[in-house]
Amino acid sequence: MSASAPKILVVEDEPPIRRFLRTSLSAHGYQTVEAASGAEALDLMKKNVFDLVMLDLGLPEIDGFELIRSLREGGSDVPIVVLSSRTDEAGKVRALDLGADDYVTKPFGVDELLARMRAALRHRLQQQGERPIFRSGDLSVDLVRRIVTSRGAEVKLSPREYEFLRLLVMHAGKVLTHKFIMKEVWGGPTDVQYLRIYIRSLRQKLESDPEQPQHILTEQGVGYRLRAPD
Repeated sequence: MSASAPKILVVEDEPPIRRFLRTSLSAHGYQTVEAASGAEALDLMKKNVFDLVMLDLGLPEIDGFELIRSLREGGSDVPIVVLSSRTDEAGKVRALDLGADDYVTKPFGVDELLARMRAALRHRLQQQGERPIFRSGDLSVDLVRRIVTSRGAEVKLSPREYEFLRLLVMHAGKVLTHKFIMKEVWGGPTDVQYLRIYIRSLRQKLESDPEQPQHILTEQGVGYRLRAPD
């Protein structure tokens, strides 16, 4: 194992899932350290630096929500990818609003898990050294000159549409909850229907097929995600 391999803290109380994650992540070049409870995870994080935390929400002692809250209130910006059940949309939203970066729904495949991890790690690097020009497929956003192009042509956006798109670009690859978007774009709670109107408008202007979007993706019941940069 290379000393430069990303170091992942796996926080999961079910041994079979820990074994699956250990085997899968090690096979793809990641170092793994395991914790079976939130308290054990906090203790490990005081003594080690991790590149990413893979976190189950239903933990003994300190649950996943409290762990996220504790880390973010303590100033940690380590990427957190939550492991959640398929039906727990409210839990996903709560975890994301507390500061988690993404989630993978159980049961999950290795490819999906690795893609979510790469997106969270890439997003952290992007935040640390933001690139002035974002490119993903046929979409380009110049954040300095405020120029948006799609399929080689410049696209005219309203000020609110641009702010919405800029927010998605700044967090590309990460799912943004409805609550987070409303706070950042509108300054506080508003009718979620406004979000749908602006998403529909952006897709009409940016997507080659608005009914089958390739850039602005819906996370059902949770929020929206902009496809990660190339």
